[in-house]
Amino acid sequence: MSALLSVSDAHVSYGKVEAVRSVSLEVADDEIVTIIGANGAGKTTLLNAIMGVLPLKGATAFAGADMTLLDIEDRVAAGLCLVPEHRELFGTMNVEDNLQLGAFRIPKESAARSFERVYTLFPRLKERRKQLAGTLSGGEQQMLAMGRALMGAPKLLMLDEPSLGLAPIIVADIFRTIGELRAAGVSVLLVEQNAQAALKIADRAYVMELGEFILSGSAKDIASNQRVAASYLGFQHEGASGI
Repeated sequence: MSALLSVSDAHVSYGKVEAVRSVSLEVADDEIVTIIGANGAGKTTLLNAIMGVLPLKGATAFAGADMTLLDIEDRVAAGLCLVPEHRELFGTMNVEDNLQLGAFRIPKESAARSFERVYTLFPRLKERRKQLAGTLSGGEQQMLAMGRALMGAPKLLMLDEPSLGLAPIIVADIFRTIGELRAAGVSVLLVEQNAQAALKIADRAYVMELGEFILSGSAKDIASNQRVAASYLGFQHEGASGI
């Protein structure tokens, strides 16, 4: 598989503090890749740096083009989009207007198709399209944040903790939708503390500790790793191997 996103030897710092160091990763077309790790491991920092929110020292390429000097808007235009951990919706605007903001770069005809696509993925948003975003439930707000990102027809969607604070039944809906995105040709880079759910849906995985990747491989192999099972899955995996 060719790499849609390629990051090589990434370093990200806050002042003199290096939060991410020597990190390399790839995401291929039609692939779900997850990064798992504890709070403070550097996962969110890495996503923000790939998006251009934070400066990244290292090489980054997207769809074969160098992203190093591109600003955030140009990265979005190229097909890269981030759904941040706190969703960052406009609470005093209704669902439809929030979605419309995600389509500001595409033609009107394409926006109409994007609305149809998002409402097919998230029927609940269509039911609540005139409701203020700030009055939606947590799960509905997560759907709206993902829907807004999808309005621009991204090639790669980066999701930062999409299950955070949601009830298990809603989490199942969100992860099912992530799987549908892959089937529809959208690659996903998923940062998620719910390692068990993330590894079930992902093709490949990276384990991050203290700003570095300590392990990478197929999601199946990572899930069966003894240290990962004990540290992140909450159990000792039968027949699991060590790092």
